[in-house]
Amino acid sequence: MPVAEPIEELHGVDAAALPEALLRPTRPYVLRGLVAHWPLVRAGLASAQSSAEYLKAFASDAPATVSVAPPEAAGAIGYRPDLQGFGFAQQKAPLPAVLDALLHHAADPAPPTIYLGSTTIDTWLPGLRERNDLGFGAVQPLASIWIGNRTRIPAHQDVPDNIACVVAGRRRATLFPPEQLQNLYIGPLDRTPAGQAISVVDFAAPDLERFPKFAEAMRHALSAELGPGDALLIPSMWWHRMEGLDAFNVLVNYWWRQSPRWMDTPMNALLHAILSVRDLPPEQREIWREVFRHYVFDADAQTPAHIPEAARGALAPLDEARSRELRARLLQGLNR
Repeated sequence: MPVAEPIEELHGVDAAALPEALLRPTRPYVLRGLVAHWPLVRAGLASAQSSAEYLKAFASDAPATVSVAPPEAAGAIGYRPDLQGFGFAQQKAPLPAVLDALLHHAADPAPPTIYLGSTTIDTWLPGLRERNDLGFGAVQPLASIWIGNRTRIPAHQDVPDNIACVVAGRRRATLFPPEQLQNLYIGPLDRTPAGQAISVVDFAAPDLERFPKFAEAMRHALSAELGPGDALLIPSMWWHRMEGLDAFNVLVNYWWRQSPRWMDTPMNALLHAILSVRDLPPEQREIWREVFRHYVFDADAQTPAHIPEAARGALAPLDEARSRELRARLLQGLNR
């Protein structure tokens, strides 16, 4: 099995004013020590107890969603072997109770899996970002926190760009370029553990008889181990697997898109294309491939140039008002 290459590292990046190039990334980077100055990181370096107490000082009483699995899951957050359901259950609990449970099981040789993922900081930890934040300039990212023990999150991809900051414990990240889709054996698109389709390969013990192309994916893999204060820049649509290496792990991440908020997610277009294009006769699919190329993938100012500007409709540049009109038309068609 090929071994993943190390992710390129950057040192000395200014956390208070992230460079423009990092806000429009095309490749991943490890940003060593990016948030080492955060009080939250210093608490995590002191001890798991100190980290938990620091977070509790900001925690609201609102219950959050936490995923739990028995010890035999060994930290995996994914499907059962038959892919008909998930190997974990979800519960509601206040953030302090989740932190206490992690501390309670920290010394267990085989603890239950406890994983609180993608929890919005401004809602569940109001005030935390006043002393622990990054400088994005005009970009307004969504900031989330991820807390757990030795969890294993399968390879998946996100539409937004992402900076993931380790603030307690250690993590190992394994990344793949977007074009490795066909070699990662992705599971169902519409029945997923957390909203994103995931690789069904067990990275800890890959079955190359069942998943032979995974070896090719590993030839393109990049990997890094991250400690408290380190951050990982993950460009849009790069596949990434995240593994917690310690009994208490906390990560803060920021998501942002290089497109207006009113633009829809391309995943909806993919699902709609499966509904309306995929099962057409092959000859018709080829015709629609050309239509999509012309109107979407190769579209430019010349595409609608022969139509008077006032009459271009959906072919005109999109803005918030036109996006609402298109969405209403799509909903009308889908609800027929």
